[in-house]
Order: sequence, then structure tokens, then C-alpha cells
Amino acid sequence: MGKHVIHITEEEAAGTGVATLLARVRAGAEVVIESGTRPVAVLQPAEPSPRTISECIALLPADSTATIDPDFAGDVAAAVEAHRGLLNPQHQQILIPAVRPE
Repeated sequence: MGKHVIHITEEEAAGTGVATLLARVRAGAEVVIESGTRPVAVLQPAEPSPRTISECIALLPADSTATIDPDFAGDVAAAVEAHRGLLNPQHQQILIPAVRPE
């Protein structure tokens, strides 16, 4: 299934508010703000910024016992999978009025 795209006018965007539009983006939609039929702006999820291993290590608390061993990648994968519901905003139902679907 493709990305859900919502087309709204500039007036609708101004009346809806940025927080509401961002909630739609967090829920997985792309919001296209248009003047007539011409797109003026597109709100879409930002690409996540990758971190290097050294940046990840620098974020650990001083008393951390984390080590990079042969099981490290598996440990990270297991931690991500265990928290997938918390990391995926599409599991949340967000009801937002004042936007018309494509």
C-alpha cells in the first residue's frame, strides 16, 4: 500500500494548525498544501539521522556495562523489536478534523 497523501488548501492549513498537521505526518501521511492546484509545500516524515557506533557509545551513561561483542548486533535487533510498538507511531489512532483526503 502506498503512502497516504492528504491535499489541503493554504486556507485549510492555516485554520488547521501546525500541530494537527504534524500529527497526521507522524501517523504516516504526507500533507500537500496547495494554492489552487499548485503545490506550495509538502509535509512529510524526515529521514532518520543515522548514528555512528562511536556516537551511540558516547550517549551511554557513565556506569553502562554495554560492550561491543559478537552478540552486539543481535542484542540491538532484539531491543528494537521489543520496543517496536513504541517506535512506530502508526499504532496510534489519531483523529483530526478539517483535512480533506486526496
